[in-house]
Amino acid sequence: MTGTGRRVEAAASDLVIKGTPVPPGSRTTLELPLPHLYTHTEMAMVAHVIRGRQEGAHLFVSAAMHGDEILGIEIVRRLVRHSAMARIRGTLLAVPIVNPYGVLDQSRYLPDRRDLNRSFPGSNTGSLAARLAHLFMNEIVSNSTHGIDLHTGAQHRFNLPQIRADLNDPENLRLARAFDVPVLLDSNIRDGSLRAVVSERGLPMLVYEAGEALRYDEMSVRLGVRGILGVMRELDMLPAARRTRKRHEPYVSKNSRWVRAPKSGVLLGVKDLGSDVAEGDRLALVADPYGESQEPIIAEFAGIVIGRTHLPLVHEGDAVLHIAKFPDAEEVAEYVDTFHAEYSDKE
Repeated sequence: MTGTGRRVEAAASDLVIKGTPVPPGSRTTLELPLPHLYTHTEMAMVAHVIRGRQEGAHLFVSAAMHGDEILGIEIVRRLVRHSAMARIRGTLLAVPIVNPYGVLDQSRYLPDRRDLNRSFPGSNTGSLAARLAHLFMNEIVSNSTHGIDLHTGAQHRFNLPQIRADLNDPENLRLARAFDVPVLLDSNIRDGSLRAVVSERGLPMLVYEAGEALRYDEMSVRLGVRGILGVMRELDMLPAARRTRKRHEPYVSKNSRWVRAPKSGVLLGVKDLGSDVAEGDRLALVADPYGESQEPIIAEFAGIVIGRTHLPLVHEGDAVLHIAKFPDAEEVAEYVDTFHAEYSDKE
């Protein structure tokens, strides 16, 4: 299924999800049954399936794998309502809420305190997390040729819009470029994650990271919708855009690191998202709340800030700033500023 520049064709037979046929040229919303709440309230994983009359790639787009990461829900809502869906080739399988239990609780986790994104490929006889993972794999991933999973930073942590993927895979790199955000992170795959299992099955997959848990950020939403449409065009699922701006080659970071608080206290003067950092720069200051001492946090390498905490109070060891390593950090930061200025006011 991989290969730079090569069109991916799906099987010509009718698509069947949880026993429901979805023929070419149709559009449907399916409710995939999940275990009830203990109040016996029914639960479901909702999937929008949009099929073109012509065969092509089958792309899944998933959001709210972690129940507090709600920004992707809005991205999917706008995506399935977009006028471009009337011209689709192939199939879009869009799941706005993979983890409805977590969304109900506004929690990253499931009620059993498991992380769904560490529970793949799952099992139909295992834990609640394992059963959700198994359902998603069997009904959505197994019917897909490519995937995009939407995430945000954790609570009180904001991520610069970015794509994370195994960029050694040429198909992942091709689609990451088509998503068209300034920064691509060649990130490691974690055991039990959706990306790890999808990769083992040979499906190209991107992770879009932007914004903060339990918050909507308009620019991050717009960039997410536009990026998915760009990937769909790259896969020949949509016609080419009538007018396109000159695309800048994104910057790829092969390494990143969270910088942590050296002591507990009040966090002051934190570098902004997208800022360039040189080795030896002061990134922030941790002060004693009683005014008796303070300690700077110093950059150990050059890069740009791709994530940061919004909490002004920290304990020793708390993650403060996520720095992606770039030798030409100032150039990357200038492009990030230009890119965001170009899209911040667009509808």
